[in-house]
Amino acid sequence: MKDRARLAVDIGGTFTDVALERAGARVTAKVLTTPAAPEEGVMRGVKEALEKAGLAPADIGLVIHGTTLATNALIERRGARTALLTTEGHRDALEMAYENRFEQYDINIDRPKPLVPRWLRLPVRERMNRDGKALVPLDEDSVRAHLSTLEAEGIESVAVGYLHAYANPEHERRTAEILAEVRPDLSITLASEVAPEIREYERLSTAVANAYVRPLMERYLRRLDQALRAAGFACGLLLITSGGGLATLETAAKFPIRLVESGPAGGAVLAAAVARAMSLDSVLSFDMGGTTAKLCLIDDYEPQTARAFEVDRSYRFKKGSGLPVRIPVIEMVEIGAGGGSIAHVDRLGRLQVGPESAGSEPGPVAYGRGGVRPTVTDADAAMGKIAAERFAGGSIALDIEAARAAVAREIGAAMKFDDDMAAYAVSEIVDENMAAAARAHAIEGGHDVAARAMIAFGGAAPLHAARLAEKLGVGTIVVPADAGVGSAIGFLLAPAAYEVVRSRPMRLDDFDGAAIDALFAEMYEEAAAVVRAATGEDPVGEIRLAYMRYRGQGHEIPTPVPEGGLALREGLAALAAAFEQAYRALYGRAVPGVTAEALTWSLRLAGAAPRLPEPAGAAPARRAEPEETRPVFDASRGRVLDYGVYERTGLGPGARLSGPALIVEDQTTTVISAAYDARVDARGNLILTRNGGQ
Repeated sequence: MKDRARLAVDIGGTFTDVALERAGARVTAKVLTTPAAPEEGVMRGVKEALEKAGLAPADIGLVIHGTTLATNALIERRGARTALLTTEGHRDALEMAYENRFEQYDINIDRPKPLVPRWLRLPVRERMNRDGKALVPLDEDSVRAHLSTLEAEGIESVAVGYLHAYANPEHERRTAEILAEVRPDLSITLASEVAPEIREYERLSTAVANAYVRPLMERYLRRLDQALRAAGFACGLLLITSGGGLATLETAAKFPIRLVESGPAGGAVLAAAVARAMSLDSVLSFDMGGTTAKLCLIDDYEPQTARAFEVDRSYRFKKGSGLPVRIPVIEMVEIGAGGGSIAHVDRLGRLQVGPESAGSEPGPVAYGRGGVRPTVTDADAAMGKIAAERFAGGSIALDIEAARAAVAREIGAAMKFDDDMAAYAVSEIVDENMAAAARAHAIEGGHDVAARAMIAFGGAAPLHAARLAEKLGVGTIVVPADAGVGSAIGFLLAPAAYEVVRSRPMRLDDFDGAAIDALFAEMYEEAAAVVRAATGEDPVGEIRLAYMRYRGQGHEIPTPVPEGGLALREGLAALAAAFEQAYRALYGRAVPGVTAEALTWSLRLAGAAPRLPEPAGAAPARRAEPEETRPVFDASRGRVLDYGVYERTGLGPGARLSGPALIVEDQTTTVISAAYDARVDARGNLILTRNGGQ
């Protein structure tokens, strides 16, 4: 397989991106996503990439796939008809949620609706205590009593989530056996498998979300696998998870909730690889596609990670207004700001951009596919930032005049702006929305975003990176080669990896190190099985964490677990010291005289990660000359300027130029404002540097 080509496919809300790599050479393709049958868009993009590379399906040794389908199913509420079996007396935990107000002063606040209505949250008589001991044995008749309801309601998928099942899953497993005996076609998700962690609401929410999307995702993944094999592919198919690792088709089909942020995770993997290759230890990753923009902080060549994520935030993207899922995830802020984000003037006369997107059907007005409402892409086209003849490699003929007319009609007329100012207003609003999100995300972690380099990729990010960087005070921007399909390229750089999490609360003054060592051994075998199945080789990387707090606190912080085991006194002392160090780093001080405790333990195993190829060597600097000039409305100057136009494939290593300029390529266009100079490094990265211009 090492000598054969590898293929990566990323399904986005608007475009499906394909990257094919063989022996260091790469070809890419970008086609419109086909929402009704996503595998059709995938196969169209794959066919185009194969034709460009002059290869056949038999030449491909591995296919890597990422998709937003699970996320879209949750947001659009088009998953399976799902029921929840839960401990008697706890059926409303899913709806009570945190019992807080995520917007304190809004008396009309709308909480996210549970995926399972109350009449399908079915109580079962059983009860475990927090140590996993049965206080009330499982009443199997109470399980069987619900079978008629499942049949009458046409239930396709069931989540089983009992109280404290993370400590002992025996009752959940027996319930699954009873259901499978009568309904072997039923999709069954156990909370003790998908989220074996403390905290009842998050565990139930994750299990229900997995059950809700599992039939849809499993059918899609099987259809895609069959389509690939029918086309002549005989290689493996791996899926990228939200944590940035690769998992097998079987694992993804069983736990599709781990795929909710798979596409954006690939982009963060690419940004981390570029940062490492360029020795940039403090980076802001900026990924802007057709539907959303994603911003991620990367320090010491590793993206920030988290153990929780919210899907479908219904209240202005406010934390707490979405459905929480407990999965390993690369932490990023995501807002409804993409090329397809729709612009409109609201009843108060304010210009609003997003979060609603035109997607791929009908798409922006400029696509000529029936769209009538102006989008960010239409504004960019109207400003002159997009070379119509090169858009999406020439596969989509842009109607620039239709875009200008739509922006003028819907925005210019309502706000009494001329055509240029109307398009500029749309672009400026979306850029300021992204800048505000980046500032807030950085401040939450105590970071200075202006001190970071920006790595921009995705179909729309290079169009907006310079203006966003101006707003943030960022001095250096990196636009990698083939940035328009950045997430797909990130898939090719991701290692096979899997993270296992278990809750086992334990105080350090009453610590059973041997039990935790045994727990880690069990977790290792589970994670290693996934990695071996994906690669055929043993893992080479291991990360162990304990999520700890001082007793009495409500939240934990990640703490590295020292090597050598915890059964010995030295291991326990090292764990205590590691927690104090992590606590001081985050809060500036320790809390003397208070016992620390660990609630949850995690282990992540990974295979070898591919690296970006080393450059052949430094190239001499040379001044590049534009092929032509064209008028572009410059956001920073507020007027039309003559922009030099350069073909990126003609800018070899060492090429230098000054803004204002457009650098065009098949999958995107990089806008270089007058405030930046640009050069191409030995790896083909385009590097923009602030020149002091205003």
